[in-house]
Amino acid sequence: MKVLVTGASGYLGGRLCHTLIRHGHSVRAFVRRSSDLSSLPPISNNISLELAYGDVTDYPSLLEASSGCHVIFHAAAVVEPWLPHPSIFTTVNIGGLKNVIRACKETDTVEKIVYTSSFFALGPTDGYIADETQVHSAKSFCTEYEKSKAVADKIALEAAKEGVPIVAVYPGVIYGPGKVTAGNVVARLIVERFNGRLPGYVGYGNDRFSFSHVDDVVDGHISVLDKGQPGQRYLLTGENASFMQVFDIAAAITNTKTPRFNIPLFVVEIYGWLSVLFARITGKLPLISPPVG
Repeated sequence: MKVLVTGASGYLGGRLCHTLIRHGHSVRAFVRRSSDLSSLPPISNNISLELAYGDVTDYPSLLEASSGCHVIFHAAAVVEPWLPHPSIFTTVNIGGLKNVIRACKETDTVEKIVYTSSFFALGPTDGYIADETQVHSAKSFCTEYEKSKAVADKIALEAAKEGVPIVAVYPGVIYGPGKVTAGNVVARLIVERFNGRLPGYVGYGNDRFSFSHVDDVVDGHISVLDKGQPGQRYLLTGENASFMQVFDIAAAITNTKTPRFNIPLFVVEIYGWLSVLFARITGKLPLISPPVG
């Protein structure tokens, strides 16, 4: 089967391309000319991989890349806690999905879109366990990323009602081996922890997230390709845990001491504001940002 993968050079997209090829599919990787392609399999006569250059915000390039493909894996997204121009989240995460849906409608061969959303698009659960029926209340958002994914989720649901063959999947906080990027935030936080820039636990361990190993998320995408029904939503989530537990596990594995104190959330929020101020001056993106309201 011929498949198009947007965001193919990303943390998840690269591993997805490897697995699709192992399953016998022919992969067209949609990447920008400036992309780091080190996550992709090397192109050779023995590997069914081709590159298509463009951007999900550039509709003509996306339409051309979609031509002849049977499935679009839409994994492209801006995954950052903060950007100096927040409109980029709207342009890429929302506008990119709209372009993929449009390309599906205008391309005769596309039979399915597998859209990589996020568990952030479902909103907080306040202690209860969510399922595939949950939608974001849109009352408040922690980041512009969360806001954009919640809006995009509603667009995907509306498209499905209109008959677009789209299947949405919702990974948790993805972790695992690979590049230390914003898409691999667990690795970034652990690096900060062992470099001494994050000396304590964030909060008091009450906030829990669903953690998903990257290979499990990839396997979930493959299962949705084979069995997923258009219009359905699938949670690719894992164990619910706090970052306190993550730091304790990292300390046990490395035989190092656990953090000795907790950093109150109001201090983390102040640090987020200071990080954003520093980012505006230096251009270096922050690890933590304040809530957007």
